Amino acid sequence: MVERSDTEQRRIALVTGAGGGIGTRICHRLAGDGYRVVACDLAAERAAAAIGGLPGDHEWRVFDVSEESQVERVFDEIEAGLGPIATVVSAAGLLLFQPDGQRPLIKATPLETWERSFAVNTRGVFLCARAYIRHREKRPVADGRFITFSSVAAQLGGYRSSASYIAAKSAVLGLTKAMAREVSRMGITVNSVSPGLIDTEMLRSTVSSGGALRDAAEAIPLGRIGTPDDVADAVGFLASPQSGYITGSVIDVNGGYRMQ
Repeated sequence: MVERSDTEQRRIALVTGAGGGIGTRICHRLAGDGYRVVACDLAAERAAAAIGGLPGDHEWRVFDVSEESQVERVFDEIEAGLGPIATVVSAAGLLLFQPDGQRPLIKATPLETWERSFAVNTRGVFLCARAYIRHREKRPVADGRFITFSSVAAQLGGYRSSASYIAAKSAVLGLTKAMAREVSRMGITVNSVSPGLIDTEMLRSTVSSGGALRDAAEAIPLGRIGTPDDVADAVGFLASPQSGYITGSVIDVNGGYRMQ
């Protein structure tokens, strides 16, 4: 029997990486769309701040998406205590640089950097996806949604992004399609968002000055750097009923920086 989690309570959306600029805006967008949001992050203060000021009974959790036991624990707690998770937004991500702030070349990339990048950016998506699928098989919901995050860097080979980040985000694109096929029978859609140059702490850590940001904006057909709200709007659409016939797809949020 398919359970509609919105008949007795609001639909629940779990957002990882909620403490970042994009993650916080996603939490606010989904809350505005009627979801009960569970904001998740590595740090309690960041997770709590993501839903700070929002009206309603939103909650936060702390866990590391790369740790299997932590992912399983949080999903189990939410499902048992709050109800079935209708939507997962897997937005947690990590971009590592050298101490001097430069992009590490492949020849100089430590294995530890490579492994940590994949642990957060790829393994974390897999662990959340697996936990979500297992719970939805036990307790189906109508119009389930799983939304992953890749990057324009994975599509273009990157410029400032590291090879480990590019490779990890490329893997997410393949995982998205594989999951979309597997769970289609369950009425769950799986799609990815690939942001371009978005005005976040991560982007600003890759440029040396405001002038560099202006130069980057000139290379974008729409003439500006994107905002976290631009990304949150795309997520809001993919989480909505209006996206019900879209699965295994990628929405590019890049102002035309990459066109396909």
